[in-house]
Amino acid sequence: MLDDKIILGFETSCDETAIAIMKGDELLVNTISSQIDIHEKFGGVVPEVASRAHAEMIRNIFHSSLNNANLQISDIDIVSTTDGPGLVGSLVVGYNFAKSIAWSIDKPFFTVDHMVGHLAAPLIENKTMKPPFITLLVSGGHTQIVLVEEWGSYQLLGTTIDDAAGEAFDKLSRFCGFGFPGGPAIQKISEGGDPAKIELPRPKTKHEYNYSFSGLKTAATNFLNNLDIEDKVTRADFAASYQEAIVDSLLSNFVKAVNDTGVKSISGGGGVMANSRLREKMNIFAEEKELNIYLPTPKLSTDNAAMICVAAQNNLITNDMNIEDVRLSSIIT
Repeated sequence: MLDDKIILGFETSCDETAIAIMKGDELLVNTISSQIDIHEKFGGVVPEVASRAHAEMIRNIFHSSLNNANLQISDIDIVSTTDGPGLVGSLVVGYNFAKSIAWSIDKPFFTVDHMVGHLAAPLIENKTMKPPFITLLVSGGHTQIVLVEEWGSYQLLGTTIDDAAGEAFDKLSRFCGFGFPGGPAIQKISEGGDPAKIELPRPKTKHEYNYSFSGLKTAATNFLNNLDIEDKVTRADFAASYQEAIVDSLLSNFVKAVNDTGVKSISGGGGVMANSRLREKMNIFAEEKELNIYLPTPKLSTDNAAMICVAAQNNLITNDMNIEDVRLSSIIT
């Protein structure tokens, strides 16, 4: 572990231009510049627009991050960046900028897998977290149950066979006109709603730990298309019921994996882990089973560069990538 080193981290895998600086256990700066306003009119992230926005923002964010940390570029000991999975154009912007910084100051350059970053995010505030544990990684593009036997040794227990949980939120929200991104929009609308008002399926797959959300999405849209004007269903009821179906589906397989493996610690990560209902039910499960639970705060659940710093700090690095072949899937296998 690189305890006393100042680590500069970049994360540009999708639509957040994020830069963080850590020194030992201290997070000096964690800057996140969101592109939500840019992509909202499209109802989703447009890759070409995202990469262009990263290119326009990254230099100013880098300099402001240094200023906020009261550092000079020469104070940096290590530079780290996300190398995938993600949008290739966005990744290229962050990778090239970060590598140019490392080259200019002649410092080591580390690359970190995006999903490993999410896996490591709880370490930022929970230094005592250690394997073995099972983590639920839920984001816009991935839904995974991962057994961490030791740092650097990951076993994929379950994944989605179609849509990820984040996609299920986004696509339904776009269909309903709730807003973008879908997860926060549906969570906000669901406040005060009855999660048991509408009976929606909790899809199962042949593999006991795998997920499928396309059927749930279809069932929800069919419900809306067949809704009678006399049916007394509010927007809040519908949003709460849909959110509950996703959360129940996520936890059903996760709980089974935890029980089957007998691990005593659990964690989570990814943008969907910012969902208050999911966090509530995970904490209830941990309390009932007397498990250690390590969840990053909502801000550290979504894409950020602090998780890239802490992964580099703990040597959870890949450094086997050329930018020409940025992979589109995780190294967690």
